[in-house]
Amino acid sequence: MTVPSKKALKSETVKVTLIKSPIRRQAYQSACLVGLGLRKLHSSRVLEDTPCVRGMIEKVKHLLRIEG
Repeated sequence: MTVPSKKALKSETVKVTLIKSPIRRQAYQSACLVGLGLRKLHSSRVLEDTPCVRGMIEKVKHLLRIEG
């Protein structure tokens, strides 16, 4: 696994952390979290900042902490 450079982390990526449980949420919200790679509370992922990823984040933004 390669470590992205600091420049790449600032401009082309977004870090998301799951801060609320997906239990008792609608199925599409749970599917968005799985698609983002967030399965457990307080898990974090650094994702590419693309329109698809931004759309999935928008659907579940009330469950996430978004950085960068």
